[in-house]
Amino acid sequence: MKRKVLSVMLATAMTATLFTGCGGDAGSGDAGSADAGTTDAGSAAAGDAGSADAGSSASGGSVYYLNFKPEQNDAWQSLAATYTEQTGVPVTVITAADGQYESTLKSEIAKTEAPTLFQVNGPVGLESWKDYCADLSGTELFSHLTSEDYALKNDAGEVAGIAYVIETYGIIYNKTILNDYCTMENAVIASPDEITNFETLKAVADDIQARLDEINDQFGYELKGAFTSAGMDGSSDWRFKTHLANLPIYYEYKDKGISSTDAIEGKYLDNYKQIWDLYITDSTCEPGLLSNKTGDEAEAEFGMEEAVFYQNGTWEYGNLTNDDNGYLVTAEDMSMMPIYIGVEGEENQGLCTGSENYWCVNKQASAEDQQATIDFLTWVITSDEGRDSMANVMGFTTPFDTFSDGYVADNVFIQADAAYTAAGKTPVLWNFSTIPSEEWKNGVGSALLNYAQGTGDWDAVKTAFVDGWATEYANVYGTN
Repeated sequence: MKRKVLSVMLATAMTATLFTGCGGDAGSGDAGSADAGTTDAGSAAAGDAGSADAGSSASGGSVYYLNFKPEQNDAWQSLAATYTEQTGVPVTVITAADGQYESTLKSEIAKTEAPTLFQVNGPVGLESWKDYCADLSGTELFSHLTSEDYALKNDAGEVAGIAYVIETYGIIYNKTILNDYCTMENAVIASPDEITNFETLKAVADDIQARLDEINDQFGYELKGAFTSAGMDGSSDWRFKTHLANLPIYYEYKDKGISSTDAIEGKYLDNYKQIWDLYITDSTCEPGLLSNKTGDEAEAEFGMEEAVFYQNGTWEYGNLTNDDNGYLVTAEDMSMMPIYIGVEGEENQGLCTGSENYWCVNKQASAEDQQATIDFLTWVITSDEGRDSMANVMGFTTPFDTFSDGYVADNVFIQADAAYTAAGKTPVLWNFSTIPSEEWKNGVGSALLNYAQGTGDWDAVKTAFVDGWATEYANVYGTN
């Protein structure tokens, strides 16, 4: 689910890659990117590109994929070109700008040459696009899923979407700096492994924040805070109004034994408050500056070793290890721990792992284009070229059995997730896919920011969380 905002989409990436007898498609969608910032120029470019001829080839069918994840655009364009070279099937890839996927999809789906392949983020997204989702239950693509849990089903029990990437998020940390801290006199912990609950996490972060100058003098760092800035700019706020909000939702669902609800009670909102307080207090910046702090700034703060802790996910690995960014942090420096919020038994909690990236085939496209699209996806998950691209170029962990023979992403955050699972820790489910609407997220995000800035109180966050949920659920599902 990456989140590094691209201010402008490259013109070559945004044009339809449709060759004469040789088309290029490939799109990777991280629905999490829908929570990221808006790039109007990229959105406009996507709309213009979508107007290009994506019609069927003389041989029968073609593919038009509306890609959701900007940072994977180049990889998909290359993969698509390879497919067309091998098969002659025209494939068009259009990449929507960060934060503009839904609006771009609405625009493109209304055109004569509409996307044959798009994505939704889960049950709520499916509710909006169910009339366009073909049943994939009889496809080879579906047969390769390692579990039917990765199939998104509609009310009729049809497979309306198929997850294609499993991702993980938590608190990324610099284990080199943390290990150095552990050697200091009166350090709160002797090893990072001792951080297994909120109480310990807070004690460590508080101590680091109080001793920044001492740590910098002793070890030569330039730390500015225990945590990176909790930016509430549109490129960053999704980390807190969606991903962090998942924790109180998850624990309430877990208590009740449910997987969705029309009325959240907010039982764990005090826990949400204390982790948010920690983020905005033990930070690289003052809370009053959060409204303009971006996702790129938080990434750079961690990458330049100005902070020890950084809430984000497996998708950040490529950005943090990209030599072109000039970061000081290396793969060997990094790992990921769970987001602890002070719930009883959280010592047994793993990382937040799941998917909000479901491929959907447009059932309103021609039969030939639908089949061409399914054939393309099958090639992506079974061919050497496709598997290598998804695992090694895009860095995906996939839910398909075809990737078990060596096509595994080299990513320390994925390795951390595997280690927690092997140790018997219970992964935190991605229940945020049941959040009723983007408006709900925006309401919670606004209340969080006002609280951080001192222009609002925590009761407003509770109201946005609880009352806003009931209102938006009714708006989406037509309930009273």
